[in-house]
Amino acid sequence: MSGRLDGRLIGLGVCGSIAAYKAVELLRLLRAEGADVVVMLTPSAATFVGPLTFAALSRHPVETDVLGLLPDERIGHIVVADTADAIVVAPATARWLGAMANGISSDAVTAACLATSAPVVVAPAMDGDMWTHPATRDNVGRLRDDFGYAIVEPASGELASGQSGVGRLAELPEIVDAVVAAIGDRPVRAPDPAARPPVVAAPRGPDLERRHVVVSAGGTAEAIDPVRFIGNRSTGKMGVAIAEAALARGARVTLVVGRVEVPLPGAAAVVHAESTAQMRDAIEDAVIGQHADALVMAAAVADFRPATAAATKLTRGEGLRLELEPTEDILAEVGARARDLDPRPVIVGFAAETGSLDRAPDKLRRKGADLLVANDVGEEGSGFGTDTNRVVILGADGSRDDLPLLAKREVADRLLDRVAALLDRREAREHTG
Repeated sequence: MSGRLDGRLIGLGVCGSIAAYKAVELLRLLRAEGADVVVMLTPSAATFVGPLTFAALSRHPVETDVLGLLPDERIGHIVVADTADAIVVAPATARWLGAMANGISSDAVTAACLATSAPVVVAPAMDGDMWTHPATRDNVGRLRDDFGYAIVEPASGELASGQSGVGRLAELPEIVDAVVAAIGDRPVRAPDPAARPPVVAAPRGPDLERRHVVVSAGGTAEAIDPVRFIGNRSTGKMGVAIAEAALARGARVTLVVGRVEVPLPGAAAVVHAESTAQMRDAIEDAVIGQHADALVMAAAVADFRPATAAATKLTRGEGLRLELEPTEDILAEVGARARDLDPRPVIVGFAAETGSLDRAPDKLRRKGADLLVANDVGEEGSGFGTDTNRVVILGADGSRDDLPLLAKREVADRLLDRVAALLDRREAREHTG
């Protein structure tokens, strides 16, 4: 059944009133009408209802800071202002009405309303004497008459102070009706989901319990001499995000790390391996020796190393000529040995490319992996050291998932969705074979 707000994005601003708890139900009613809802909280509102509650119900990041950035580094309240079909502020406090009427942008709710050209609906809630005070009435009048905001006036009834009077938040269906009326027949402002605030992943269940997942992270360093090395720009963010996501889903995680620039999860069994050869040995021990259920090779392994490393520090001269040799192909070597295990582990490789991902399908085939995660590290927001990534997940079965730009933790969970499904499929075959 279609709703009156199908396809619409509604910004829900919540202020620090005791009625803030009602905004949770208002969010549910807006979603029941088909709306996509993103929530903004003033600092005091967050003391009444935590951001986690709204994030879980809205599936969007909650805006609590006027300086806050989304995972893709866009300014959160500006994205809401530019893409929302309407903004509804409920409950709106006397303080917020005064700030908004005078353009004082000290919180995400006010800032979004100042920056938007979408209709704004305001539902005040406060003590009766505050509502009837001339300052409040002037502020409400300015918002309605000068700004064109739709005001859903408070109802009469028992107030938080214990008194009775006008000041209770209006009935929620009345507020929803006001939002529908404010939008009218305007076209959807931002039908492209990529323009809107990103979706927060639904919490995953413990679908990797009793599984042993080996993850590699960071870059390897190949010695030139005791001081210098050949390395790369990997920070380990992607691999660590995968390890954290696997732990959250109940897995036992062995994290094999090279050079990393991010904190490591304390719940993982961490093995340090600086060179490619050391990383190969550590991964073989974890995957083959301990018969792991899955290997995710997210480390940026060096492809070459100096054929000979100097035993002492080289002195500065006119120049230095290095002869390089290929390093161990960890993914291919471990993948080949893993084929003899029963059951065979799920093997996941990564391919960091520049300019084109055309070589990725061939790499998937040559390495014998079940899944290959390919990305263009030259693309903005998708390279080394970023908090986001845009990847393509290729499957040995011919499948292809082109993911949008996402936070690396979300990429990790999307990848582990595939890994968990492959493990479940193999387990089902064992029981029926």
